[in-house]
Amino acid sequence: MPALFDKEILISLSDTDHDVIQIQISLLSIVITANIQFDNKFEGFEESYKDGTVLFIVLKSASQVIREYTIYHRGRTIDGTLQNDSTTEQFIYNTVKPRSEKNNRKHIHSLYENTHKYDTSACGTYVTIGEIEEAIKDQVSIPFIIPMRFRLSIPLHDILVFSWFTDYPNSLFGDLKIELKINSNAFIFTQVNPIFSMAKYLTMNKTDLMASGPDKLKNIDLLFRNWNLGYQYIKQFSQIVCTADLITKISIEQITDSGLKNLIYNISLVTPFIKIYVVTEVTANMSGYKATDECLQTVREFYANRPFIILSQRVEAKINQSYAASQTLKRNIYWDFFDQKTKYFQKSSSLIS
Repeated sequence: MPALFDKEILISLSDTDHDVIQIQISLLSIVITANIQFDNKFEGFEESYKDGTVLFIVLKSASQVIREYTIYHRGRTIDGTLQNDSTTEQFIYNTVKPRSEKNNRKHIHSLYENTHKYDTSACGTYVTIGEIEEAIKDQVSIPFIIPMRFRLSIPLHDILVFSWFTDYPNSLFGDLKIELKINSNAFIFTQVNPIFSMAKYLTMNKTDLMASGPDKLKNIDLLFRNWNLGYQYIKQFSQIVCTADLITKISIEQITDSGLKNLIYNISLVTPFIKIYVVTEVTANMSGYKATDECLQTVREFYANRPFIILSQRVEAKINQSYAASQTLKRNIYWDFFDQKTKYFQKSSSLIS
């Protein structure tokens, strides 16, 4: 079910083939095609290094791509996510999740150290300098546009409103539907460590590199021998639309006639952002099972004389007064309180008003 830029996506979360839906192991699969814009053309890369130098456009957690959502159940509408921005909820929720849950599931959560390992848990897309050059070779005006495709897996359990669900007897309580919007500003980016990405490129393409002659292998060896760990490019995730220092050029300079070479690199400020996106595919992968008539009747009788209540966690915004020390400027600083966790998370300075 494709959806255009900034349009709602409505999908059912129930499966008529199952009497009971296992929310805790069900997930949404989303495929997004987006136009990523760069203000730098990454010109001047030595040919040997283009396919081994990699950028990674990614989400810290796949659930953060949801900007806002509405749940529909038996004619009722459940909306009003915090600040109408569920990205905040997912950030807080995933901050306190165990590390083991983030490290072993495909396309769901991106740990920075795993991006350099090309781990399948990361939810993003790797793009080489060679691919960037091919996409923008005929473009003459800034910004330069690169189409990219992202495949994300969002466990329903990662969406805060479903975080206390285990099994949901949909044959008794009715169909669940979710309507959601995509937050393109939730994407982040980083530059993969060139030593790691070049080593992977060499490992996977060594036969082709050897067949092309000794020059490329010598140039790659020059990179390994002369790389400086002190190079001041970005070594963390940065938000899309924010500026970061990226390696925009790696070239070789011949110093002497005898063949002595020197490695030259250039680091520049680059600002990527997403101009437009299209959701090309949304699939609800629901796990569940059939139940006997006796089991369903027992559940029906259990809830006949008591309300049907689903426990869930909540996020509250609280305001604390603060003053800047030097100018005595009064500010409201928002903190997020995670219920029953006694943890506080300060938001970024851009939200201080």
